[in-house]
Amino acid sequence: MRVDVVTLFPEMFAGPFGQSIIGRAIEQGRLDVSFVNPRDFTSDRHRTVDDYPYGGGPGMVMKPEPLFLAVESVARPASDVILMSPAGRVFSQLIAAELARREHLILVCGHYEGVDDRVREHLATDEISIGDYVLTGGELAAMVIVDAVARLLPGVLGHAESAGDESHSRGLLEYPQYTRPPEFRGWPVPGILLSGNHGEVARWRRRRSLERTAEQRPDLMTPDLAAELADDGTRLSRSAQKRAARAARLAAAEASSDEDQSG
Repeated sequence: MRVDVVTLFPEMFAGPFGQSIIGRAIEQGRLDVSFVNPRDFTSDRHRTVDDYPYGGGPGMVMKPEPLFLAVESVARPASDVILMSPAGRVFSQLIAAELARREHLILVCGHYEGVDDRVREHLATDEISIGDYVLTGGELAAMVIVDAVARLLPGVLGHAESAGDESHSRGLLEYPQYTRPPEFRGWPVPGILLSGNHGEVARWRRRRSLERTAEQRPDLMTPDLAAELADDGTRLSRSAQKRAARAARLAAAEASSDEDQSG
């Protein structure tokens, strides 16, 4: 996969992209990341990339021409041009999996008070937000997206099943993980994990994923997951049971509402 990041601050990416899994993926040629600076596509001696907003208001807005030219310098027919934007669809593991199937991503990082809206209307093919909060620029969001997507590329993780077992990959939080020593400060590793019985270990992990999701992220619990948890014989706190049941009712109500609207 090739990723081009359009940014005024390419030096911000040196640390995160030069280390650990992402650094190895780049080194092994499984991921190709390049940076395009809009300042290189300006025509004045000050290399101006921003200007005052029409209609007045605080701050500066990034000009369209340098951004269009920067993107067009690397774009191909199969490119996806993604604007980092607080108004975009909220990033998730499902979106990461979707992007991991693309050939070429161009991530456009806004700055200042944002970008001229003609960039959104006529250049970007998608807009993505990493959450309901405001950052100084789009660079941190781009780092998050590249990291999450790169982990899903073939051969990037050391074990073929690693990405599929992680939290959110299958709609649940990941089960608890343990390593040596088998007992630490009086806290033992669950005995089932030391048994060598792979079938029982798999069932234990599924149960713990369901329990953890109901306890910590009840909003992820669908009616089917709640039913599986109820049939499983696991024990949750009374408050967790209430949260899981409430989440299941909300999910059922939303599904019913969607059916009514489609009908």
